Amino acid sequence: MNLLSIGGSDPSSGAGIQSDIKTFSSFNVHGLTVITSITSQNTSNFGIAEPVSQKILKDQIESVMSDFKIDGIKIGMVYNSQIIKILNNKLRKVKIPIVVDPVIKSTTGGALIEKTAISDFQKYIVPLATVITPNKFEAEILSKTKINSKKSIQNVAKKIQKMGAKNVVITGVVTGDKTISDFILEKNKEYFISGNKINRVNHGSGCNYSAAIIFALAKNKTIKDSLRFAQQFTQNSIKNAKKIGKGIAITEIQDVINRDLSEAIDKFIQIKNIYKNIPECQINFVYSKQKPKSIKDILGISGRIVKSGKSATVAGELTYGGSKHVATALLIMNKRYPKICSAINLKYQNTTISKIKKSKLIVSSYDRNEEPKNVKIKDSTIEWGIKKAVKNSTKIPDAIYHKGDFGKEPMIIVFGETPDDVLRKILKII
Repeated sequence: MNLLSIGGSDPSSGAGIQSDIKTFSSFNVHGLTVITSITSQNTSNFGIAEPVSQKILKDQIESVMSDFKIDGIKIGMVYNSQIIKILNNKLRKVKIPIVVDPVIKSTTGGALIEKTAISDFQKYIVPLATVITPNKFEAEILSKTKINSKKSIQNVAKKIQKMGAKNVVITGVVTGDKTISDFILEKNKEYFISGNKINRVNHGSGCNYSAAIIFALAKNKTIKDSLRFAQQFTQNSIKNAKKIGKGIAITEIQDVINRDLSEAIDKFIQIKNIYKNIPECQINFVYSKQKPKSIKDILGISGRIVKSGKSATVAGELTYGGSKHVATALLIMNKRYPKICSAINLKYQNTTISKIKKSKLIVSSYDRNEEPKNVKIKDSTIEWGIKKAVKNSTKIPDAIYHKGDFGKEPMIIVFGETPDDVLRKILKII
């Protein structure tokens, strides 16, 4: 996948195209860039901004678009009317998703667009947007309307949508003591998406958010799923923010857990005839941080990997605490064998068990008929079963299974050190 970032250069790499490249790399996709402006800024101060020439801007766009299949475009800093009109001319006929992040002012106070260019931005850039992501301040500037009530939020979003944007997201528009909410206006519906409030000034979170959205859209996720995914990704980047310079902290994209699991899931659903291995309860694929203390430290799919005809598809987003049963199985296994940090459940089939044994993988099992009544009452079968299977095994099990019970589906869980390790084992047994 190739994603294009069009925007300004930030020498601190906290925002702008440098930030977008970091985000794209974390998703294991190739990032392309078109620089609209050069800025001098750091974590404390904003110096000056200087737009590139019209000729080099046109040449950059033509260079990347003539050579690469581009799956999505993010537009950030555009600075002046000349740049705006060139971008409109080059992009208005493209048939791929475009996310517009209408940056007007940097976190350190620098102007990122000329005041005289705002009207051209409304006329030529906003209509390009599959999704536009202004914060409250930016939305008020674009709409020339103050946001001071729920009704005014709706009115502002509708004004921006009338400019041509297909979907409008006003970020951080409602804040509480512990939560912060974004307002979303799609074509025929509106809603809020809320997340945990992190009281920390940072440099780069807006860029992280819009770059994550274009990645999700290019993966054919819905608007709502893309925004949920981007919100969580951004929250993680804020939590990981580091004070690298003398000023405000720069967001840090450290979640290799998410990246590696996402990549493994993509590979898994492409395995030929994998749908035949999906149980009635569907599949979850999980990956944990080192020394997880609870299932909240284990990344899983909030929905499941499900059958879609003769293929598999992911229904839901990756989120910590997104899995209960498979995550619990991994948690118990990890306590005994700390290197085991990933797991997936598969449909129980005698042929699969035979292949596991023939491939010289270590397999263990437990009998749910032996399950104590108090365990059934507490619904803690997984914890009891994995502990029993591990206790009965002299080596680290690669797979643990049970043959079910009344009303309970039989199951196989495959374990590994990483998602790629789990995939390697799966390819041996299906």
